[in-house]
Amino acid sequence: MSISGIQGHSLEVTVVGCSNLRDTEWISRQDPYVCLEYGNFRHQTKTCTDGGKNPSFQEKFICTLIEGLRELNVVVWNSNTLTADDFIGSGKIQLHKVLSQGYDDTAWPIQGKYGRYSGEVRFILYYPNANNKTATRLAPSVPSYATPNSALSPIYSYDTAPPPLPVAPYPAATTAYSAPPYPPATSYSAPSPYTTYSPSSSYPPSQPLAGYPQTCPPSGYPSQTFPPPPQPLTSQPYPPPPQPLNSQPYPPPPQPPASHPYPSPPQAPASQAYPPPPQAPAYYPSAQYPAVYPPPPY
Repeated sequence: MSISGIQGHSLEVTVVGCSNLRDTEWISRQDPYVCLEYGNFRHQTKTCTDGGKNPSFQEKFICTLIEGLRELNVVVWNSNTLTADDFIGSGKIQLHKVLSQGYDDTAWPIQGKYGRYSGEVRFILYYPNANNKTATRLAPSVPSYATPNSALSPIYSYDTAPPPLPVAPYPAATTAYSAPPYPPATSYSAPSPYTTYSPSSSYPPSQPLAGYPQTCPPSGYPSQTFPPPPQPLTSQPYPPPPQPLNSQPYPPPPQPPASHPYPSPPQAPASQAYPPPPQAPAYYPSAQYPAVYPPPPY
């Protein structure tokens, strides 16, 4: 739906208050206020002293609508005495709902400097000309619907009920259905795949099978009485008698000292003198020139 014809009409705006505002103060409570902008119209509310994060304003003002402008700009500031005011957040208020329905009570979110959530601002908008037919009309692109033809589709009022539809009777049954008789069952004699046995055969057979003994030997198992008779006790007494102690006395007697004296007597010093005498110098082959330093030039 396109809304037109709002140029010069009045829009009533009420700033109710804010909630969950971003706190810009470290020690004391902040003092917020709200600024509105619509075209050339600007309005600033009073400062809510010590309003903190949830200030209340309850201020009403009237602005003039502009054709083609469907939003309000809102900015929330924190008032300071000695320094510049602190920016809390800003946002946009859409006017489509209030222009079409005439009333809008919504809390609009605002964003901080870096696009983060900074709280909400609640507005009550009222547009008295929303019910005027000149202000609200269909867009020219929407086709108009034709009036239904009364000859094709009759119109009934809500006070009277429509006539009942005719009910077609069910067709009468001409003949009763009778199922055809089933063909008689024919018995078939199929040859049995199993061999038949004469009724005179007895089980087990009288003749033993090949490979098995005919009868079990009578002396296959020794005769044994149950329970068995008690066995005589062993001649070994229990517990066994104590064994004699070893003839070796304990502790063993002391051994005689060794014939070799301890510590061993000092040995005679070696005949080799210490330190050894100097050795003769090693033999070197004779050189072409005598050992003269520095050597002569070539």
